[in-house]
Amino acid sequence: MTAPADKGKKAKTEADGGEENEQIDGALVLSIEKLQEIQDELEKVNEEASDKVMEVEQKYSEIRRPVYVKRGDIIKTIPDFWLTAFLSHPLLSELLTEEDQKIFKYLDSIDVDDSDVKAGYSIHLNFSENPYFEDTKLTKTYSFADDGTTTIKASQIKWKEGMGPANGNGINKKGSKRPLVEESFFTWFGDTELKSLADGVQDEVAEIIKEDLWPNPLKYFNNEVEDEFEGDEDDDDLDEDDDDDDGGEEN
Repeated sequence: MTAPADKGKKAKTEADGGEENEQIDGALVLSIEKLQEIQDELEKVNEEASDKVMEVEQKYSEIRRPVYVKRGDIIKTIPDFWLTAFLSHPLLSELLTEEDQKIFKYLDSIDVDDSDVKAGYSIHLNFSENPYFEDTKLTKTYSFADDGTTTIKASQIKWKEGMGPANGNGINKKGSKRPLVEESFFTWFGDTELKSLADGVQDEVAEIIKEDLWPNPLKYFNNEVEDEFEGDEDDDDLDEDDDDDDGGEEN
């Protein structure tokens, strides 16, 4: 006659377990809600920090501007300064065809205008009169939107008759009837007039010019970076040797 008592005890245990689970679920939900509140608070702090950093960058952008102008005036007195700097850069040098190098001899100045760092920036290439195109200034502008996307506008190059990447910038390869066409640096302007980049996507050429070449082109003109890259290669060789040694010990 103990069965009814056992059933009652089992039912009570299940009820207690259900209440306990509800309490755990409720506590978990409450903890997550509190955690979300903390994250929201941190997000506000991070936004304030970003605004402060932007204010400082804006301030020093304005301070740097007249110094860049003074530097540009001196650079104009040095023949083929920007061509030499480009050719000495390990990445930018790969973008210049032989024909591009001839055009770059007419390049008087490069200017990166970030007068409004929050809104975006423009890269200007200023040329003297030349036999290749009508333009004396080529510009590519990057505008930052609030949703994280970047809108790009680029100059349409007005090539003179018979000039341009599609006219005579090819090289003949032995045994080939057709010229092997190298991609010109100037396709960077001509590939698009209006383009949008998603959040996190960058224009690599623009980033290299703005963040690497523009701040200190003199080190590339003087070819001072060669030792740095050779050092990196030596480090890679040492790492490979270490891996080989480790492999030998294990065997």
